[in-house]
Amino acid sequence: MPFDRLIEKIAEMKNPTVVGLDPKLDYVPEYIKAEAFEKHGKTLEAAAEAILTFNKMIIDEIHDVVPAIKPQAAYYEMYGWQGVKTLKETIDYAKSKGMFVITDGKRNDIGATMEAYAAAHLGVTAVDAEEIEAFGADALTVNGYLGTDGISPLLNICKERDKGIFVLVKTSNKSSGELQDRKIEDKTVYAVMGEMCEKWGKDNIGKYGYSAVGAVVGATYPQQLEEMRNQLPHTFFLVPGYGAQGGGAAGIAKAFDKNGLGAIVNSSRAVMCAYKTEGCDEKDFAKAARREVLRMKEDITSHIPEICLK
Repeated sequence: MPFDRLIEKIAEMKNPTVVGLDPKLDYVPEYIKAEAFEKHGKTLEAAAEAILTFNKMIIDEIHDVVPAIKPQAAYYEMYGWQGVKTLKETIDYAKSKGMFVITDGKRNDIGATMEAYAAAHLGVTAVDAEEIEAFGADALTVNGYLGTDGISPLLNICKERDKGIFVLVKTSNKSSGELQDRKIEDKTVYAVMGEMCEKWGKDNIGKYGYSAVGAVVGATYPQQLEEMRNQLPHTFFLVPGYGAQGGGAAGIAKAFDKNGLGAIVNSSRAVMCAYKTEGCDEKDFAKAARREVLRMKEDITSHIPEICLK
């Protein structure tokens, strides 16, 4: 079960965090960009190469203390096919270092189209008699607001290929309540979506009690985090919004169960741009990223129960 693997890595490292590798070219140190521009000119190819170098150097510094990365597909797609190639190479490199990879794509469709998304990001693509992994992530974020028709195509792949999904439930953005806090009879939309996650995952529950269908629940809404943790006992949470978006460790603690499990907390810009925040030499950017993930680990684990496997 995919989240069994993730939970075991969290327990091994005593660290329930994931680094969002969502790089803009502006985040990349000047010396890395200069080398790529000299080689390829100021092109998308140069940008993609610089970002890949940046990603690999961060992964090299954090893979022994952070269990997972979460690349957001849009930050690669904006650099064209060259950027998409960098996404694949980033996934492969992180997995070669033993990291769990969550592709943040928020895919949403039905029928054959959703089957294609599922094959691309979690499954295999048939090329004549060969089956090839296109991207090869361990998990994918998805939008469940088309209902079961948009989730069913993913469930078989999750079971057959040991993959997971994270469904948007209560997102961290300021306007999420415009829709997600509205009521369906006596329940909020996000609570209904959470219930659907429990239903979708009921036939694929791992040994630690969590299914292959997780939920995205934002750190910026600690009350709702606590509510969802109480109501969704088999749903593993991906928690964005820590740090740059204002979510604090004390509030995030409500996402975890009594064993310090049940959630993984994301930080993106604070890690990638730690060298800018510190004001250190740009050539020290990867070690600054390591210092930030260690700080984040200490901050979060100081507010949750001691991490232990059931």
